[in-house]
Amino acid sequence: MVYGRRGTGKTHVLQFLADRARADGDVTVYVDLRTVGSNGGIYADPNIPLAERGTRLLVDVLSHVYNVMSLYVLEAAEGGPNDYRAAMTHLDDLERSITDVRVTGDEEQAYKQQTRDTETGRAGADLSEKGAKLTAAHQSAQESSSEINVRVQGPRRFHVHFGAVSGAIKGLAANLPGRLWVILDEWSDVPLDLQPLLADLLRRCVMPVQNVTVKIGAIEQRSNFSQPDGVGGYLGFELGADIFADLELDDFMVFGNDEEQAKAFFAELLYKHVVGYLDDDSAASITSADEFVRRAFTQRNAFVEFVRAVEGVPRDAINIAILAAKLAIDDAISIPHVRQAARRWYLSDKEKPIQSNERGIELLHWIIDEVIGTRKARAFLLEQGQSARHELIASLYDSRVLHVIKRGVSANDRPGKRFDVFTLDFGCYVELISTTAAPEGLFLAEGQEGSAAFVEVPKDDYRSIRRAVLELDAFDNAQSEQPDVAV
Repeated sequence: MVYGRRGTGKTHVLQFLADRARADGDVTVYVDLRTVGSNGGIYADPNIPLAERGTRLLVDVLSHVYNVMSLYVLEAAEGGPNDYRAAMTHLDDLERSITDVRVTGDEEQAYKQQTRDTETGRAGADLSEKGAKLTAAHQSAQESSSEINVRVQGPRRFHVHFGAVSGAIKGLAANLPGRLWVILDEWSDVPLDLQPLLADLLRRCVMPVQNVTVKIGAIEQRSNFSQPDGVGGYLGFELGADIFADLELDDFMVFGNDEEQAKAFFAELLYKHVVGYLDDDSAASITSADEFVRRAFTQRNAFVEFVRAVEGVPRDAINIAILAAKLAIDDAISIPHVRQAARRWYLSDKEKPIQSNERGIELLHWIIDEVIGTRKARAFLLEQGQSARHELIASLYDSRVLHVIKRGVSANDRPGKRFDVFTLDFGCYVELISTTAAPEGLFLAEGQEGSAAFVEVPKDDYRSIRRAVLELDAFDNAQSEQPDVAV
């Protein structure tokens, strides 16, 4: 399992892993779940029953695996010494078994009954005498309708029937020259209610097979790997028991987690990207990442500011570097260039997309006012689980205006509770730097020694963090108390 926010490089890591596996003689099936199937839009269509959407998703994924493996076996059989006849037989079995895959279960059904009664009438008279004409008419209409909503509700339990899929995959994997890697990227693009069905396919048909390795790239807050089946079991797989979260990319790149590691990573990132575009003579003159940093930035502090500004996201790092280089023109990049570029990137790529979410932008501004304006801090703590329950926090995290730099922080004055440390994006407060309104530190907390002060690197536990905890109920209550504006 590879976790990371959008832009942290999950796809790059998984594709690199696939290339390495192929170089070692293994077989890889890379599945981009954003594009699998002929019409991915049907998966999220609420008008289609979940069982039908789930069946289509599973069939599409298995069909993609079959197509990739068929191409590999045919190409390998033409030019290799190995005998692939047994593998072809199991491929045929897999093709036949795909048609047996289906999702069944009890669902809540709703339908409408509508009746309409219409009554019309007309009466008239026409009297003509000696050229004089008198006409009288009367018309009446009566219409009534009624609508009845009928809802049939029962226990919602789903079962996945895989037929002979597991046997076909097991036989296929046993007849390959190397290990079979099944790599699923963009897991979080699958609708949340369908993710446990796909996870169940992996748990029952792929993970138990020897010689098969499964890797998944996902956004932690946008992933749902299991759900109770209503009879004491579960659909999907359990983290820790069935699969392990091997890699959290934020742990390697966020400045607040390990400053030296983050600086080394982004120095190498810029160095390798730039050297790849230079001619041989120019590339030879830059011998290392440290040499590149010395020549590209006016001083070491300018590069440190750059690493702080990108907040551990490689995609943001590349774009902020481009904007800063445009501002610097022929000069080295300075701290003002970094700050101006970070602000521009924040406004165009991070804040602008969430402008359409009215409550989301209201929550962001409320957090900025509360954390930076009132507390003079740039980070806050949320009780674990609140970010998952509060959809707006999840959307701000996805938009990279909030970042998690520490998980599982505890305090003596909040026994039994754990908190995650969220920091506001550098672009939220970069204009305030060097002013009296600038944040004074990460957040205010009382350490084990008893003194309260702003911290820069969050610890695992404190004596008190009450002044750093953000209570989202205050925002929700403030929103509910706002008067409706008449239009």
